[in-house]
Amino acid sequence: MSDKIELIGLSKEELNEAFAAIGEKPFRAKQLWHWLYHQGATSFEQMSNLSKDLRAKLAEKFTITRPKIVAEQVSADKTHKWLLEFADGQRIETVYIPEEDRGTVCISTQVGCAVGCTFCHTGSQKITRNLTAGEIVSQFLVARDAYQEWPTPTDEIRYLSNIVVMGMGEPLHNMDNTFKALNILSDGDGVAISKRKITLSTSGIVPHIPDVADKVGCRLAISLHASNNETRSRIMPINKKYPLEDVLKACQEFQKRAAHSRYITFEYLLLDGLNDSLEAARELVNLMKSYKIDAKFNLIPFNPWPGCDYRPSSRNRAFAFSKELQKFGFAAPIRVARGQDILAACGQLKSKKEEKK
Repeated sequence: MSDKIELIGLSKEELNEAFAAIGEKPFRAKQLWHWLYHQGATSFEQMSNLSKDLRAKLAEKFTITRPKIVAEQVSADKTHKWLLEFADGQRIETVYIPEEDRGTVCISTQVGCAVGCTFCHTGSQKITRNLTAGEIVSQFLVARDAYQEWPTPTDEIRYLSNIVVMGMGEPLHNMDNTFKALNILSDGDGVAISKRKITLSTSGIVPHIPDVADKVGCRLAISLHASNNETRSRIMPINKKYPLEDVLKACQEFQKRAAHSRYITFEYLLLDGLNDSLEAARELVNLMKSYKIDAKFNLIPFNPWPGCDYRPSSRNRAFAFSKELQKFGFAAPIRVARGQDILAACGQLKSKKEEKK
């Protein structure tokens, strides 16, 4: 196993320290950061403004790694999914969802997930390990490589414009690495994704929800999926530890601390006959008003996967649910499912090897 230091995932401070350790000045670290995250360099040979001797020295001490692309699929709607493998053989999936003039990269933070939501394909895969900050960052770099969006665009026209931390895993179970990765990706000298265009989604790990405002400053999404504790505990076992009342109090605290993007998005998976009644919609309204949450809802059609018994709500029930929330002043669009034909939609990601048909 190589004893070289992996550069992808080091913070600016760590990069400075690593360069100081080999007798190089801080401005060299700044140059390297530019090559890694602005130019997208994958080798030291590409770093043309560094001397040949310095490049050789760097290659001796450091490495720049991208995960191996084991498989990739492109959906009929142009959603792009990669199955990525890291140095230890562990695998995750990353998805890019394009729009007409922009697009969103959905990144993973763990191999598997410990939360165990019963409607989620990823949740049926037990947790294996956390991803490192470098492994989280590198998913976005792989997507940038694929769409040749290097160097970092200086104008507002970017096809890879947004990041959602909604892939495999619970981000707040891997908080330190996730926050570090997002701060690297949002750094203005590199990849430079605006924090307003980064959304972290959590199932509701109460103690760390306010930390999203303090330590990253990105947008917050809560996987809610139910309007009362009884239903939520049934489909999301995490609710037994962190019930709705505690989650919403933590959301209040996030709103107090957030410098911008005070609105919190509540993701709500519509499951036929379980959580899609008008009564449930009214319960949601009462919750938001009771806790004075600046909320908008993202209503998600259930994406079926092999072995799961839940059914998606009918279009009529979904529309009525949305209309009821809107009646009380809440934005509640119904998300258009993307990438279903390649199991790239919400809740469908899994890292096992592709099975033969």
